[in-house]
Amino acid sequence: MRLSSHFMFKNLLANLCVGFICLGSVLALLAYFIAPDNTPNANTMHVTLQAKPPGYTTYMLQEVQNNNHKTSVWHQFLYGKSIFVKETPISEYFTSTPEKITYRPERQDEFVEIAKTEQVKVVKKTFWLGTDKYGRDLLSRLIIGARISFSIGIVAVSISLVIGMLLGALAGYFGGFVDSIIMWIINVTWSIPTILLVIAITVSLGKGLWQIYVAVGLTMWVEVARVVRGQTISIKNRQYIEAAKVLGLSDFQIIIKHIIPNIIGPIIVISASNFAASILVESGLSFLGLGAQPPTPSWGIIIKNHYNYIVTGKAFLAIIPGMLIVFLVLSFMIIGNVLRDKWDVKN
Repeated sequence: MRLSSHFMFKNLLANLCVGFICLGSVLALLAYFIAPDNTPNANTMHVTLQAKPPGYTTYMLQEVQNNNHKTSVWHQFLYGKSIFVKETPISEYFTSTPEKITYRPERQDEFVEIAKTEQVKVVKKTFWLGTDKYGRDLLSRLIIGARISFSIGIVAVSISLVIGMLLGALAGYFGGFVDSIIMWIINVTWSIPTILLVIAITVSLGKGLWQIYVAVGLTMWVEVARVVRGQTISIKNRQYIEAAKVLGLSDFQIIIKHIIPNIIGPIIVISASNFAASILVESGLSFLGLGAQPPTPSWGIIIKNHYNYIVTGKAFLAIIPGMLIVFLVLSFMIIGNVLRDKWDVKN
């Protein structure tokens, strides 16, 4: 009964983690169609609405500046919607005449009049998670920032898989001098702390998002190579591999068609772990100012901009993105552990 309850709990926890990752993936993929502020990088600033609490509601005077230009669906999917509406936070307003709107801008005492046209309207706007220190919608920044976290994981893991599987399979299959050279490279890379190696690569390539993708990917192939090498050594002398050699298949065909498919389980497990690690590394580098650069809404940058608010009564500005990082990394780690149990991966 205890084993059954423990198994059910692990499955339930794994399912919740899969659901959280799937939800995050959908939000990241459709970020600019879901985020309340769908401008590029959700960078619409309202200096009079700095660090407002979650659920803050106010009125916005919207002035359409260009009603003719339309953003294509593909452009909005990738970069967001171009800014053609000027928003002014207002504390109160009334229609003095049918042709005019009288309003009082936020944090001002004097009323201002503006002609009422089809391009001018007043809307009620709610910031569900509040605003950051620049008056930007925090919910929108977090949704678009999810795209950064998932993309760094996908790109970095892909790079690490290509390099790690190639070198690991070559070392394990051929052995001898090839194995010695590759293991020397692995040991040298393994001896350098990951964060220091990433920082060194980032500094040499320059600051930016794609530089981070490459830097993280180039530091995570070592563990993949070690696992692939060990698994290749354990199966390269089995009968179906010998049969493939007798049939005249090349070494490349044997590695691709017979070895890699039979060690895919451990590779998936290590990929889940590397996905979580890459998210942590990117967040740490962004916090240090070496990752994604402003105004890109990386979760690490959001924490960096607001960690000092923890002691000023507005800790949610740093805690919310921090908890998202924790939940996302924990989800991948739990899934990796469940997969390890399923495939009985031995380190």
